[in-house]
Amino acid sequence: MHQKILVVETNVANFAGTNHLTGLWLGESAEFVTVMEHAGFTIDYVSPNGGYVPLDPRSMKDSYVNDETLKTYLTNDYQSRGLAATLSPQQVNPADYEAIYFTGGHGVMFDFFNNQPLQKLALSIYEQNGYLCSVCHGIAGLLNVKLANGNYLITGKKITGFTTSEELLSGNSKRVPFLNEKVATSHGADFQKGMPFKSFVVQDGHLITGQNPASPKEVAEKLVANLKNKKD
Repeated sequence: MHQKILVVETNVANFAGTNHLTGLWLGESAEFVTVMEHAGFTIDYVSPNGGYVPLDPRSMKDSYVNDETLKTYLTNDYQSRGLAATLSPQQVNPADYEAIYFTGGHGVMFDFFNNQPLQKLALSIYEQNGYLCSVCHGIAGLLNVKLANGNYLITGKKITGFTTSEELLSGNSKRVPFLNEKVATSHGADFQKGMPFKSFVVQDGHLITGQNPASPKEVAEKLVANLKNKKD
């Protein structure tokens, strides 16, 4: 059986209490999936509620969608399993997966952060020597994961995610319920930062995290390299 990777996506279509649209940032899912599938891995998709995943309309602009992302997006498999009918956490057996990857888009700030079923999936995969990966706002899915001893999983770990300065530059700092960098630091993480909106990826053991929408390809490539070394 092919090695399997679990991709986590949001169900949230707008910033809470506003008409301002958000959702999954397409490239943060499709770019990662493209690399993993080309490397021979099988992808499953899960969201907090299962079912439909809305796309952030800004992520569909030509300037953000390259040819490979578009090719993946247009496949029936991606549109059906990856967007229209994702699995719910209760339908997922963590023992089936080599890694879990939390995608971004501002929607995840509202349905990843306190989601215990997703946290349990992540911890189970980590405890079976799997990899925890995220990109951009997807780090929200890892910020509250706790180990069996009650400590935050990210305490003392080098991680990255969408920075406070990037949030300010994006114009959404007052719409988000929290700032990833601030929470990560308060939970004891060693939060690393690269240049705003340039690819930047950090690995600390079985944690692989990317800073922003420019980073999903590099996260995927680093995960592929680790999994192939693990297999060898």
